[in-house]
Amino acid sequence: MSNPSILDQDRAPGSQSPTANEPSDSFGDILSQYEQSHSHKAEVGGKGLEGTVIAVSAESVFFDIGYKIEGTIPLAEFQAAGQTIKPGDKMPVSIKGRGPDGYYELSRLKVQRPKDWSSLEKAFADKVAILGVISAVVKGGVSVDVGVRAFMPASRSGAKDAAEMEKLVGQEIRCRIIKLDVADEDVVVDRRAVLEEEERSTKERRYTEIKEGETMQGKVRSLTDFGAFVDIGGVDALLHVADISWGRINKPADVLTVDQDVEVKVLKVDAAKRRISVGLKQLQPHPWELAGDKYKAGERVQGTVTRVADFGAFVELEKGIEGLIHLSEMSWSRKVRKPSDVVKPGDQVEAVILGVNPADRRIALGLKQALGDPWADAAKNFAAGTVVEAPVTSLTNFGAFVQVAEGVEGMIHIGDISAEKRLNHPQEALKVGQSVKAVVLEMDTEKRRLRLGMKQLVPTGLDEYIAEHKEGDIVTGRVVDVSASRARVELGEGIQATCRLSAAAAEPEEKPAEAKVDLSSLTSMLQSKWKGGQGSSPRNEPARASQIRSFRIVKLDPAAKKIELELA
Repeated sequence: MSNPSILDQDRAPGSQSPTANEPSDSFGDILSQYEQSHSHKAEVGGKGLEGTVIAVSAESVFFDIGYKIEGTIPLAEFQAAGQTIKPGDKMPVSIKGRGPDGYYELSRLKVQRPKDWSSLEKAFADKVAILGVISAVVKGGVSVDVGVRAFMPASRSGAKDAAEMEKLVGQEIRCRIIKLDVADEDVVVDRRAVLEEEERSTKERRYTEIKEGETMQGKVRSLTDFGAFVDIGGVDALLHVADISWGRINKPADVLTVDQDVEVKVLKVDAAKRRISVGLKQLQPHPWELAGDKYKAGERVQGTVTRVADFGAFVELEKGIEGLIHLSEMSWSRKVRKPSDVVKPGDQVEAVILGVNPADRRIALGLKQALGDPWADAAKNFAAGTVVEAPVTSLTNFGAFVQVAEGVEGMIHIGDISAEKRLNHPQEALKVGQSVKAVVLEMDTEKRRLRLGMKQLVPTGLDEYIAEHKEGDIVTGRVVDVSASRARVELGEGIQATCRLSAAAAEPEEKPAEAKVDLSSLTSMLQSKWKGGQGSSPRNEPARASQIRSFRIVKLDPAAKKIELELA
């Protein structure tokens, strides 16, 4: 089988081979006809075109190149080179192709189309770009006229697919020779490498053109967990997640989408490392600029808990504004040990502003203040003498703490727990969680202290004595000691009272009595005498220690556990 002719190889897919009945032209005739049909394009590549500026828009410069359709060059190319362009200016140009708007896309690159094999050899040796015109789509690629016929593989054409490669037919391109065999007249060219070099060159130029602080239009190209890559005129810039919004966001995909058009501010340009950082939030006013006027101490605010730390919880009041609720401001109760016991991320909370510091960008919040101060009514609810029943919350060496209400704790001193025995530690009588009954002994709202007693609720001999007597009763007792106007009187075991003395009845002792008294015999004697109301001494006889006398009850105070007497 004979090898296919060059003409067959160069024919576009789908074309029909000539039949035996069709006239058969020689290869030389066909080649001559091809060269004549492409002579105009060959002339353009060889001699180049001179373009005349006819108009300048905000984006493009329009040239008259002698064709029915004008050509264009981006205005940015002249601005980057520091050139001023105006209608009437002339300059050499070459055609790159046709744009989507129908205009020829022009280039100012100084490339030439080789005229002979020696020129091709030199271009191959120097690895310089040359001009060529794509003449047809062939098997595996396209045929390119570079002064001679050359082949360009589809993978090196720069086209994405077959349809895009078809559109290249008839266009002038820049390419590089990657294989040259003069003997076999075999030339292979590469357009993709030239396009990639031009793209790199454009990017390098863009890194020097883009300035920090300027605002640019871009398109989101891709999203990651740490940010988004934005195309800003041919180069990618990183939009970090922290620079997307003044508020806290979990991931860029929550607020951005691929291909979204965005306006960004250039934050940093590192031309050496080819890195550009941009920001989205920097184009919006910082929320803290108005925070001092917007938020005032004492006001109630609502927000969302964003994160919880060991020392407190952060609450977002608005995008970019967070306040801190310290652990100590979360609850009036002492039982809160960590913030996570009260709130968790995502919770909606109401708080009171405790302080605002715009300079340091800090707002102190209080959660417990929004619930109301339980101590505000404590003085009314827990007055001295009030009996409460509440659980033990904690034990210490000196006593036990009892929660009498939400946010209000009272303390029972170890000496006020039991009247029966002396305790070394409260845990000998109490345990955490145990419900106990106690009486309020003292209330101090300023210091937020509530002192309670348990033993005070246990009946004693004094309580029983007071319950069995009334004011005016005549009783018998033993004088324990005497002062200028008062005497201390024992009415029974553990039962003592005070007696007011007149000047005549008072006879202070020179020294205290040393004689020991048998309390058991005294108690029996007193019990037999007080019911009869008879004493052993006349009323006007001076009172002396150890003297047994009759007394009249003047006052009984069950709450204070006091008895006042006078001589009968």
